[in-house]
Amino acid sequence: MAYRFLRRTVLQLVLLLAVAAPPAFAWDRSSVVTAPDGVTLAVQETGDPEGPTVIFVHGLLGSRLSWDAQWRDPALQRFRLIAFDLRGHGQSGMPTSPQMYREGRRWGDDLDAVIRATRANRPVLVGWSLGAAVITNYLAAYGDDAIAGVIYAGGVIELKTDQLMPQPTVYERMASADLRTHLDGERAFLALCSHRPPDADTFQRMIAAAAMASNVMQNAVHGMNVEADKGLRALRKPILHVYGAHDALVRPEASFARAAALAPQGVLRLYPEAGHAPFAEDPARFDKDLATFIEAATR
Repeated sequence: MAYRFLRRTVLQLVLLLAVAAPPAFAWDRSSVVTAPDGVTLAVQETGDPEGPTVIFVHGLLGSRLSWDAQWRDPALQRFRLIAFDLRGHGQSGMPTSPQMYREGRRWGDDLDAVIRATRANRPVLVGWSLGAAVITNYLAAYGDDAIAGVIYAGGVIELKTDQLMPQPTVYERMASADLRTHLDGERAFLALCSHRPPDADTFQRMIAAAAMASNVMQNAVHGMNVEADKGLRALRKPILHVYGAHDALVRPEASFARAAALAPQGVLRLYPEAGHAPFAEDPARFDKDLATFIEAATR
């Protein structure tokens, strides 16, 4: 009798807590997606699985951890957040053929594979630096029917000298066969990614992620074709361009001018105290702009 009373009391308490507690939407799930050419892509998700979806695409030498500030923002947990490691980066596959990185369509196919495998419903695509070029190549191949909108953060529109800041010494060192020179080049490149230096732990993590990146990819990716004419002209959905005024790798005005000539609905936001990574250097402002954009684009 005492056992039954105790059991009934415990069940009632559990039910009471279940009703009283707010819904716990946040979750963190990892998966592996396979691209059409067989490259495996490491994917991670968090947030509300029923909320509007955002897919983050990191830049050169980054990883899905590049979006850590967005992952940790409680205000963004009402959205479904998805990030993945690009080919040749992080825990994704690392082809040994340079051609697997030079053909821009392959990168666009990777993004399409993630959208399909995760069953992302009209996601907003957010691309940082090289990630913007990946999204452009996705648009060139698949159009914009499956997405709600695009945000480019420090976005590379085309790999052309008039849109990029000249850093020949850094790129030459990154391409060196000498290990010390190569690693020092990567560290110098990462330092150029921020006007406001990240904290020591974050920078060490960035260095570790860069060291994981494929050397073949680093030497080949500068020859990747970006189908900006076809991709951005195919975009009818809203697009927001966010640049830091102190960007040391991309020319904001020239890049936006080129993008706006192809997709005139684009809007430019220039963060006055940020460099090449505005989403990490001024996350409070970026996350607010991101949330506002998502809500408008997914109505």
